[in-house]
Amino acid sequence: MIVDAHVHVAHLARLKVPWDQWIGPAGTADAWAACYDGEGAAIPERVSALFAGAGVDRVLLFCEYSPKATGWQTIEDMLPLVDADADRFRIVANVNPHVHHPVVTELDRQLDLGAVALKVHPVHAGIAPNDRELYPAYARCVERGVPVIVHTGPSVFPGASGRQGDPVLLDDVLRDFPGLTLVLAHGGRGWSYEAAASMALTRENVWLDLAGLPPHKLPTYYERFGIARVAAKSVFGTDAPSADPARNIAAVRALDLGDELTAALLGGNALRVYPGLAEPPSRV
Repeated sequence: MIVDAHVHVAHLARLKVPWDQWIGPAGTADAWAACYDGEGAAIPERVSALFAGAGVDRVLLFCEYSPKATGWQTIEDMLPLVDADADRFRIVANVNPHVHHPVVTELDRQLDLGAVALKVHPVHAGIAPNDRELYPAYARCVERGVPVIVHTGPSVFPGASGRQGDPVLLDDVLRDFPGLTLVLAHGGRGWSYEAAASMALTRENVWLDLAGLPPHKLPTYYERFGIARVAAKSVFGTDAPSADPARNIAAVRALDLGDELTAALLGGNALRVYPGLAEPPSRV
């Protein structure tokens, strides 16, 4: 099973940034443009076909409430995709203390709509990941057995606050919530690869999400630790639409990690980290 554990299918009318900037130079613009209707809403069957054609069996769809940066990717926009292909799609919740108060009420709402994980985006939200306003959400995730994904590293989008992406800030969260499963999105992209990898390799409950990182560059990014060690504590993701899933899958296979480790990186690790991937979607 291949899992793309990091995908953004935004409603174009709610994006704050231009399409060209959103999809980036590595995205397949024409293929993704064909997945939208005239109102800017994703066409579920076409999005499903895009990932099926790339060989992706499960997809984590990220919603995001970031008015300071990229705009709104609401959980309601994700629901039609799950309804159209419940075998393939699952949703990741998002809370922003500048938008949601109390955050735990909104988190419960999104989890009840079927979200299988929580994403915190401190760089786009403009709040440190160890801010106490987020603690009730972390506590609820421990209570409900839900993993938490936190963006690490900077962001290219206007309005982002790169300093909030320092993975070291999460040391407080790990101390205060030892039972929390934590995923460092983008693997510390940019200036914090070593900090993120060190945290994942020294803590059983910390994982890396390699979305947005060109697979052929991973051995260089994590040279100090060795790509095999890092791959064993990582989940595959593309950050689509800003990357081509089929091309990235092929690039991971070209790393020559061996069949067992390659399979773990492309899907097996994600099934361990996100139990909701193996269960049918549920909605209260």
